[in-house]
Amino acid sequence: MIPVFDGHNDFLQRMVDAGPGRDNLWLKGDGTGHLDLPRMQAGGMMGGFFAIWIASPEPLHGPEIVQAMENPPFSIPLATAVPHDHALPSAMQQAAELLAMERTGTLSVVKSAADILAAKDAGKIAAIMHMEGAEAIHDMDALHVWHAMGLRSLGPVWSRPTIYAHGVPFAFPSSPDTGDGLTAAGRDLVRECNALRIMIDLAHMNEAGFRDVAKLSDAPLVSSHTCAHAVAPSSRNLTDAQLAMVRDSGGLVGLNYASGFLRPDGKRLAFSGFDIILQHLDHLLEKLGEDGVALGSDFDGALMPTDLADAAALPALLAAMDAHGYDKALVEKIAWRNWVGFLNRTWGA
Repeated sequence: MIPVFDGHNDFLQRMVDAGPGRDNLWLKGDGTGHLDLPRMQAGGMMGGFFAIWIASPEPLHGPEIVQAMENPPFSIPLATAVPHDHALPSAMQQAAELLAMERTGTLSVVKSAADILAAKDAGKIAAIMHMEGAEAIHDMDALHVWHAMGLRSLGPVWSRPTIYAHGVPFAFPSSPDTGDGLTAAGRDLVRECNALRIMIDLAHMNEAGFRDVAKLSDAPLVSSHTCAHAVAPSSRNLTDAQLAMVRDSGGLVGLNYASGFLRPDGKRLAFSGFDIILQHLDHLLEKLGEDGVALGSDFDGALMPTDLADAAALPALLAAMDAHGYDKALVEKIAWRNWVGFLNRTWGA
């Protein structure tokens, strides 16, 4: 079985929500969601980015929002900023869950590409501590504290504003060019992340912020869980111009499995088969080259396609790539080798 290293999941919030007995959620699963240790092992998922994400105090996806997203066109107002005092306790709780998972002996929180390979050899899940939206990081001193705790990947925004930048709203059809770029604090954040070799994730950032990071950062550009705008013109997907910037930096894009970002009609509805996924992969390969394309599922954070319902279904995705004509070397690059190579370039040896 070809292993898979994944660019994004939201499992930690499920762990927090589970309360007492949450170790069993990780170790045995409960039949819900997309991810747990047994399903990762069944699907050959060797590891990935485990996101710390802060839920907004107000509901985000009521019935009217879901209905709108199932019937494009739609333009959902940008979520409001989350106060630091709300974000920090939630972020700490999710980080604590990841470290508790490590104490079960089944997972390693990794800080280098070598760590990923060591975890793979040891039969453990390689987990990167990632923060999706920097609301819990109030200043650069706090960034250093999080780095000391194991943070190695940071998205300055989710789809809402922070003190650092502006997220892209959920809209279809829409350009990702939806607002202002980095703030002064955001430029400081990019510089300090570069100094600490923390990966800067551009998923959810609007186009102006994306371009500002491209000009300022000395690291390869990356969007961990994103699709191709040319195939599905969602505000969350990357245009060919953005893909060119990623390519020219030696960067990488992880393909998101979220149905609403994959479907050319933009409907947030599941679909069968892998043809749409392969359309996105073909386009990304054309624009980025074979070393610039990887996977970024968004497991436990999005509506999955019918035939890619959870981590256990990953072999079916790889088989579809094979049947589509990708040779074994290319499938292995997309499945895991490109992430490891990119992280080696970003973090250093």
